Amino acid sequence: MPKKEFQELIIKYITRQANPKEMTLLLEWLENPQNHLLFNEFVKVHFFIDYAMKKYNIEKTKKELLKEIRRDKNIFHRRPTRLFLKYAAIAILFLGLGYFYKMDMFQGKENGLLVPEEQSITLELENGSIEILDPTDAKEVRDPKGNLVGKQNGSTIVYTENTEITDLVYNTLKVPYGKRFDLQLSDGTLISLNAGSSLRYPVKFLEKGSRQVFLTGEAYFDVTEDIARPFIVNASTLNVEVLGTEFAIAAYPEDNASDVILVQGSVAMYSGMMNSDTPTKLIPGDKGSMDKISAGITVERVNTNVYTAWRDGELVFRKMPLDNILKKLERHYNLTIVNQNAALGKEVFNASFKDQPIEKVLGYLNTLYGIEYQIKDNIIIIN
Repeated sequence: MPKKEFQELIIKYITRQANPKEMTLLLEWLENPQNHLLFNEFVKVHFFIDYAMKKYNIEKTKKELLKEIRRDKNIFHRRPTRLFLKYAAIAILFLGLGYFYKMDMFQGKENGLLVPEEQSITLELENGSIEILDPTDAKEVRDPKGNLVGKQNGSTIVYTENTEITDLVYNTLKVPYGKRFDLQLSDGTLISLNAGSSLRYPVKFLEKGSRQVFLTGEAYFDVTEDIARPFIVNASTLNVEVLGTEFAIAAYPEDNASDVILVQGSVAMYSGMMNSDTPTKLIPGDKGSMDKISAGITVERVNTNVYTAWRDGELVFRKMPLDNILKKLERHYNLTIVNQNAALGKEVFNASFKDQPIEKVLGYLNTLYGIEYQIKDNIIIIN
């Protein structure tokens, strides 16, 4: 089970939404010795919460949580949430955001919602070493051998073509929820990475052959034209081939479909290996969507600004189900949102937000659409 799925099951358990099947899955996962490390991380965060409350016992916490889950799984009867589970709910959010926090790392509190410091943007080199990128820095980017391959200027990395590298050497840029970052590849191609995304790319493209990069999440591409070297974006089972154009790709693993939005030029979409499938060609203003289950591709005309507004920090939703909106809010604000209203989650809404704190966004949805919410144990719950 992926780490995120485990966290979601724990959240469901604590917020009393887990069904018997999920309870069984959670218990089986927790009792597998191979998963003890992640569970111990959970307890360590819980340990911090208890420490702040001046009462802590790691082993007791672990045993009590497992005992509670086993009991609830067997009889599926919920007693009032214990105090330690309330602390655990707080710990879950910290674990989901990927940090263990000290007391002085909180930025503040608004409407009962604690907002933690943002996670780090990272650059992974070919040898596996990882560097943390500060969006306010200006520094040189070097490979493991010390060769200069580019420069960071604030929230942008620019790679140079003038290096001695003759083989494909890859870097991986990872952008966590709540942040964005830009880079310019060695061929001049400009890429903006949205929150919760990563891109694996060559430090320098070879003189012959295609220019291929690997995307997880969402990005905007302004590709430098090179007829002799087609530019290819691989997003899991989706491949997009271009020569020179501007387009966006949204291919988050948890989404049901991968989307390609063409702004300028033309692209070819492949739902599988290239040259083994008939491509779907897009023209400017098209949105091509590949269903991840059927691998089928559909095309529709759209306003491309709706799908690229995130580059300017704006969120625009048009005829979008609330469940999809909540996913995007989680990525944008680096928060956990639990929707307890399944019917409401399928209803479609229109909304636009720019540089607004999450509290104002929620207030807007409540005022305009009557969407009720509460903040409980630092988790946003839609009722």
